[in-house]
Amino acid sequence: MQTSAIHLSSETLLSREAAAQALTDAGYVTSSSTLATKATRGNGPGYRIFGKRAIYRWGDLVAWAEEQTAPLRHSTSELKKNPTSEAAI
Repeated sequence: MQTSAIHLSSETLLSREAAAQALTDAGYVTSSSTLATKATRGNGPGYRIFGKRAIYRWGDLVAWAEEQTAPLRHSTSELKKNPTSEAAI
């Protein structure tokens, strides 16, 4: 099933496979096996069970992906820790 993340409302429900594809289409490259692993470990996006299948709400997927994304950077030098700020603490 091909899903375009651009046309999904935040309430759209997706199977695990469709969720992984929609996240990937939105720029958050994810596989369905990664979502399954994260579901067993408890560090993935929230999901519900319908019958025997996991279903994900698109809004929950986007919120989770954004939480996993590093803050905006303007330079690679921002990757380095500032030793003087840590010493002041």
